[in-house]
Parts: sequence; C-alpha cells; structure tokens
Amino acid sequence: MRVVVQRVSQAAVEIDGRTVGGIKTGLLLLVGIEKGDGEKEIEFMADKILNLRIFADNEGKMNLSVQEIRGEILSVSQFTLASRIKKGRRPDFSNAEDPEKAEALYSRFNVLLAKVVPVGTGVFGAMMNIHSVNNGPVTIIIEKNPAD
Repeated sequence: MRVVVQRVSQAAVEIDGRTVGGIKTGLLLLVGIEKGDGEKEIEFMADKILNLRIFADNEGKMNLSVQEIRGEILSVSQFTLASRIKKGRRPDFSNAEDPEKAEALYSRFNVLLAKVVPVGTGVFGAMMNIHSVNNGPVTIIIEKNPAD
C-alpha cells in the first residue's frame, strides 16, 4: 500500500465538472492498494496518517496531527501508485490489486479514517480531476508492504 499525503488548505475532487468531495484544512490522500494488501496494511496506514505530525504548533514546528487540528481528509483512490518502472518508459501496473478487492480495502480504509475525522472521497475507478492547494508545500509518501 502506498499513500501520498499532502497537507492542504483546501482540496476537491470533480467528476464531469461536478464536485463529489471536498475539504478545507487537512490532508489530501492519494491511495494505492497493491497485491497482498489486507486489513493489517489498512489499519497501519490509517493509524499512521491520523497521527502523522505535519501541522504547525504555536511555535511553527510540525508537531500536530490532522485530528489535533480538527482537520479533514480527502481520500482519492489512485491505482497508478502501484506502478513500477523497472525498464523502459511504460509503467507496469501488475502490482495493483484486483479492482474488486482494492475497492473493498479502500472503502474500509476510509471507514477507519472517518471514525476520527471528517472524510470526503472521490469515486473508485472514475476519471477525476483533483484541485488542491498544498500548504507548505508538505508532501509525504508512506508505504506499507504485506511483508513488513
């Protein structure tokens, strides 16, 4: 599982010109589910993200989590994060989880997040436009492999 985490002052996801999810201050997550991912990886990632200290405290240091600032999360499924480019120039997507299983894991991941903070989402498998204002900019990549 790979997640690109961006600290944002706002973010929204659009499908066919219609906004389907949006947040103010918080985190934009681009979520890639890989073969072999399961409940262990989903729980690890949700806990890591909810407690990731990348928001400024009163002294301007990155010391606060999304839940401590009462922020929001916009979670967008992005299977292309499971790609690998070993040789050549075309990405290999064979490490991406089967869509049916990936969608179930992605939904479960969002449920875990939503127990703690408000969560907006895109639509699994849809072509989406994502608009965001990256605050900082701060972008973190978190990976969790089933073997870890």
